[in-house]
Amino acid sequence: MYNFLAYVKHLNGHNEAALECLRRAEELVQREHSDQAEIKSLVTWGNYAWVYYHLGRFADAQMYVDKVKLVCEKFSNPYSMECPELDCEEGWTLLKCGGKHNERAKVCFEKALEKKPNNPEFFSGLAIATYRLDNNPQKPFSLDVLKQALELSPDDQYIKVLLALKLQKMNEEAKGECLVAEAMEKTPCPADVLCHAATFYKNKGDLDKAIELFLRASESIPNNGYLYHQIACCYKAKVKQIQNAGESEASKNGEKIKELKKYAINYMIKATEKGVDPLHAYSDVTMLLEREDYYQTPFGKEHPNTERRQPHQQYCDFEGHHGKSEDTAVQRDLEGVPSSTKPAEEGKMKCPPQNIAGNQLPQNAANSWYLQGLFHKLKGELLQAAECYEKELGNLLRNSPTGIGTFFLPSPELEQDGEEAGQGPCSPGLRAPQA
Repeated sequence: MYNFLAYVKHLNGHNEAALECLRRAEELVQREHSDQAEIKSLVTWGNYAWVYYHLGRFADAQMYVDKVKLVCEKFSNPYSMECPELDCEEGWTLLKCGGKHNERAKVCFEKALEKKPNNPEFFSGLAIATYRLDNNPQKPFSLDVLKQALELSPDDQYIKVLLALKLQKMNEEAKGECLVAEAMEKTPCPADVLCHAATFYKNKGDLDKAIELFLRASESIPNNGYLYHQIACCYKAKVKQIQNAGESEASKNGEKIKELKKYAINYMIKATEKGVDPLHAYSDVTMLLEREDYYQTPFGKEHPNTERRQPHQQYCDFEGHHGKSEDTAVQRDLEGVPSSTKPAEEGKMKCPPQNIAGNQLPQNAANSWYLQGLFHKLKGELLQAAECYEKELGNLLRNSPTGIGTFFLPSPELEQDGEEAGQGPCSPGLRAPQA
């Protein structure tokens, strides 16, 4: 992990920080693998040479190249050698680089195991790669590999929770829960173990336990969008549990439902602010906002001329009732939308169409076109809502590496649309492809 972190630091131009990561990697090898220090250090030394070369410190770079050469000559040929430890190192790196590399990682661990069968570290890597590739719930191929990996590394907390999740999918939840409990007995409990344990309890329906574990994980990884999204989903599921219990149960727990929705929305907003895909996250927010029992509640006797509150006003009232929440971009957007207290039958709303001519949310706010579209939709203004959603989608597609944004809107039109909205060439604006 220190080698991998050093690579990321180097890519970001922080070469001195990269060197510090490599020093820590070297210290760790000396401490934990003193009997294999030379082979285990090959990747680290190669990385030293790479970073020093880019720093222009060629003498230091050559020193580490020579160290690599001496080890390769000792065990094989200069600058090149085949050894399972290097295959294992490559496998772990590929596992950390995302899902599309899992197949290559699996091949690396299998190759390493050919030379050293039953090596605990190699088998753990193979088990993780196989688990990620296993999409067959009826006959999971990773089950036996996970079991064998756990036999070789009985204290491996991560393998335990992965095996627990696999058993849960095979309707052996009780066995899986025992493994989760064992994994969490050992301290400290890493954040990735807590996340998988939380997922186990979320799947089981024990949402309070899942939220507790996700929150514990967030203490180790603060400001993590994925964790915020998972917590929000748990609160949303708690709302659904109460509503599915029947109308009487939902009516009796009305205040509790409101509070749970508040938590769900707040965590979903935090998730989008930390990089979670807004199209995915805001669909959950929309589901909560659009429920009539949440935002279209009749006023009391003190407001006899008003039948229903506007959605954003209901949300702000709800926030005020339950305590001041964090100041977020979405809430600021909500507060910026004008509202009317007149009922629909007394005339049209005073809130004018939110178009490029004015009276709109700040266009530099995150997901502002989406929010405008949501409010138009809630007022029944479907054409205006569609236009806003198209602009938000255009904004999301603009910087896509596939170039799909330019298909929907050629560059001159992108620039013109941005200038109209007062944002310059980066304003969203999705249109039909040209004939």
